[in-house]
Amino acid sequence: MLSIQGLNQFYGGSHTLWDIDLEVPAGARLCLMGRNGTGKTTLLKCIMGLQSVQSGQIRFDSTDLLKHTAEYRAQVGIGYVPQGRDIFSHLTVEENLRVGVGIRKNGPKTIPDRIFELFPVLKQMLRRKGGDLSGGQQQQLAIGRALVLQPKLLILDEPTEGIQPNIVHEIGDILIKLNKEEGLTILLVEQKLPFARRVASEFCILDKGRRMAAGSIADLTDAVVKAHLSV
Repeated sequence: MLSIQGLNQFYGGSHTLWDIDLEVPAGARLCLMGRNGTGKTTLLKCIMGLQSVQSGQIRFDSTDLLKHTAEYRAQVGIGYVPQGRDIFSHLTVEENLRVGVGIRKNGPKTIPDRIFELFPVLKQMLRRKGGDLSGGQQQQLAIGRALVLQPKLLILDEPTEGIQPNIVHEIGDILIKLNKEEGLTILLVEQKLPFARRVASEFCILDKGRRMAAGSIADLTDAVVKAHLSV
């Protein structure tokens, strides 16, 4: 579904991503891992068209994403939940969700009932401002806004960061449910090993902008963690 080949990216004179190859097959739940500052968020931003790419390819199905805008990438079926959530704090929950409806190219211009089935709290708080929600509720809103697009691929950047444990578990359950029952492909950045091992089917580890290890989540052994993730 998503194919990245030979991707290189620079910040000024700093080479941040080095010849990255990454395949995210349809139906996968792939966790991108690595210590802080290894290029994980930068890679997601390159996929979404929010960061320039110097060389390489990013293809989604048969589409060359590097030829298209960030808005187009959302329209063809890529939902994105950024680190820090980036909800509109001055807009209501309903208005935040309608932002996703406005981006969607096809389909009804209403918020799908499925969003409220997955996140009942959002229905209860439709008129509340986004900035008044708790961290966990804001994360649910950010995921709901991405799901309004009815994406084929959902990308999440550290969805458990700063979230209370019960909401972390609930988010994990929802991601697994969407993947297994609706075939949603998932690419996420995650630092918490228990969450990654429970939710992901595959992993890929970056270190200093380079791909260092990848495989089935069952291959994420303690030895691999010690070599590439321990600080």
